[in-house]
Parts: sequence; C-alpha cells; structure tokens
Amino acid sequence: MTLDMAANMNLIVKKCFPEAKRVTDRFHVQKLAYEAVQDIRIKHRWETLDEENTAHKEAKEKGIEYQPEVLANGDTRKQLLARSRYLLFKPEEKWTLSQWHRAHILFELYPDIKKAYELSYGLCKIYNRQISPNVARAKLAEWFNQVEEVGFDAFSTVKRTFEKHYNTIVNYFQSRSTNAAAESFNAKIKEFRRQFRGVTDIKFFLYRLCKIYA
Repeated sequence: MTLDMAANMNLIVKKCFPEAKRVTDRFHVQKLAYEAVQDIRIKHRWETLDEENTAHKEAKEKGIEYQPEVLANGDTRKQLLARSRYLLFKPEEKWTLSQWHRAHILFELYPDIKKAYELSYGLCKIYNRQISPNVARAKLAEWFNQVEEVGFDAFSTVKRTFEKHYNTIVNYFQSRSTNAAAESFNAKIKEFRRQFRGVTDIKFFLYRLCKIYA
C-alpha cells in the first residue's frame, strides 16, 4: 500500500490493514530533496539582496549611481538566483540552451547549489533505475552517506525521513507502486468541493462524486 509520510495515514494503515506492505511514495521523498536545493538557493538570494541593498545605500551616500554586476548571460546575481528556480527542479538533459548557460554560471558562483542539485538528481536516478530492493538498499545507503558527508543543514529533513521510513522507502523497488492515481483523484475532489464552496450534505456530496467519477 502506497502512502505519504503523514503519521495519521501510517496509523490508519497499521490498524485497518495490518498485513499490508507499506510503501513510502517516491514523489514525496524526492520532493524533500528538491525543496532542500531550493532552500540553499533562497538563502543565497536573501544574502544577495542584503548585499545589493547595502551597496545601493553606500552609493547613494556617496552621490553616485549604483550599478549591479551583470553576468555573462545578462543577469544580475539577484536575477540569476531568482530565474534558476525552475531549472533546479529539472534533470539537466531537459534544460533549454539558456538554462544550460544559466546553470553553468550559477554552479560556478555557488558550488554548494551545484552539490545540492547533484544530490537531489542522484536520488532521482536511483528511483528511475529498474533494480531490486537489495540493490536499491545499497544505492540509497551510499546516497545517504553522501548527504551526511556534505553536511548541508537544508538536507536535515531528508536525513530524518530516511532514518524514520527507510524500510518503506526501499519497499518501493519491489512493486514500484506510487499513489499518483490517488493524489490525482484527491485533487479532483478538492476542486469539486471548492466549486460549491464547501459541503453541507455529506451523503449527497458522496453521491455526486460516485456519479461523476465512479
């Protein structure tokens, strides 16, 4: 049974389906790694904003016009960090030419972002491989060791997740099941509920859902 990492969902499955083999959904695990990369990018962006504000203030006091550094692709550092958001979610083989250029500059200026991206992409590649649970266990252990060696604070949530859900994460490689269909159906229910600004008659609401989606 595939589920996210919410404690209440785990408790429900344990009580209602005690014999079921639990699988932690891969996309929830990967999302934590992607968010860790974004945390590092955002940290650098705030630092850059503070530096630019300070430089702008000093230039104003001296009576001169402030001119931010313009990089090879035409971005300032502030723009580079803002515009790099989406490329860090994508595998490098899917980058456009401009994203390749931007990523090259970004990784040269911020090696920690490059390393964080490589870690998140490395996890994605493990999930995409057709390997047995035993091989996956070894690959994930190796990846986890790399995370510990780097020591990024942003990856602390990822580390805690692996420590707590390691066995159910590995279970994915036995059947490669995800809860994508359930997530999609849940999104449809939320949208249906939103259109009617909530639900007052639960029985009728469930009846309508069955008629539309069953």
